[in-house]
Amino acid sequence: MDLDLRKLRYFVAVAEHRHFGRAAEQLYITQPVLSRQIKAMEEELDCTLLVRTTRSVELTAAGKQLHTEAQGILAAVAAAVQRVHDADLGTRRLVVAFSPGLHVSEAIRAFALRHPDVETDVVPARWWEQDAPLRDGRAQVGYLRRPFDDAGLRTVPIGLDPRVACLPAAHPLAGRTELTTADLDGERMLDLPIRRTASLEEKFELIAAGHGIGLVPLSVARSYSRPDLVHLPVTDAPGLETCLVVPADRREKLLRDFLEIATATLRRS
Repeated sequence: MDLDLRKLRYFVAVAEHRHFGRAAEQLYITQPVLSRQIKAMEEELDCTLLVRTTRSVELTAAGKQLHTEAQGILAAVAAAVQRVHDADLGTRRLVVAFSPGLHVSEAIRAFALRHPDVETDVVPARWWEQDAPLRDGRAQVGYLRRPFDDAGLRTVPIGLDPRVACLPAAHPLAGRTELTTADLDGERMLDLPIRRTASLEEKFELIAAGHGIGLVPLSVARSYSRPDLVHLPVTDAPGLETCLVVPADRREKLLRDFLEIATATLRRS
């Protein structure tokens, strides 16, 4: 079957709002029209995507998978349209993907000083598929944190991101200045990569609510700082390598210049 992008956008709106009325308002269509389009999509895919009740809309397993896939598909289509417009206007553009918690703005500013004629943009890389923007064309270069699939990619190591234990401020261990992995024995650990459809904000909300302790990169903990959470160094937990990453077959001078500038800037910072 051919995947209808319009129906896909409709489905994403319902999946994100979990409400047909609010999704219809966002899309500027009526609720009955939206319901018919989603029903048609389920018939075309031959599977149930949503479970509707009088009070809520929940995603089935197939719906959750489609929501994950759809976000990448729609972002890749938008990036392709942008590249077409850039080609028409003769615009040079460099897009940088970045993992949660990592900051590439200083490197981009330094690059812009050398290449003021190049438009720069950024795209977030979801932590369970950090390499995706490089593979689907949304970005030409990434500032990523391992682990990720580096097949077909060229990496430039930048440094290490220490891991810290993120726990509720009321937790008995919260008053310590540092921890070891032995201190965490017997604690319920909330493995962040498990719930792929949830955001980092949701995961930190679970930690704050007492559902477990998270072992997270320090840069992520700092970026999502909140008063009801503390993060403590775990002295014997290995750090995670941070890297600049480009597709192995991309050798343009613009990319080489960015890698040179960003390597120096990020290592210094």
